Amino acid sequence: LKASTREIDVEDAGKVVCANRSPITVETKAGQGLLWCTCGRSKSQLACDGSHDGTNFRPMMFRATTTETKYFCACRQTSTPPYCDGTHLRMPQDAAGKFYLPNSFR
Repeated sequence: LKASTREIDVEDAGKVVCANRSPITVETKAGQGLLWCTCGRSKSQLACDGSHDGTNFRPMMFRATTTETKYFCACRQTSTPPYCDGTHLRMPQDAAGKFYLPNSFR
C-alpha cells in the first residue's frame, strides 16, 4: 500500500503505533474540537495529520463539552477512546514507537 509520500508495510497496516507510553494532558475548552489520531502515526500528536493513509485507521472526531483537564490516550490501546484508561501501564517500558495490534494489552 502506498500513502501520498511514504509506503506503509502491509503487515503493519492493521497495527497502531504506541506514540507514547503515557497520556497526553490537554486543557479542553467547551465546544473545541479536533480529529484524534487513532493510528499513532501522526507527527503532530494527538491530532491527526493524515499519516493513516494506507492503513485501516481513520481519525476520531472529538468535541469538548466542558472546559477541563483531560488525559488523552497516546498508546492507542485504550478501551475508552480518546481518553486514557491506564492500559499503557501493562505495556513494555520500551513500547513507544513500536507497532501493536489494537487491544493487545487489555
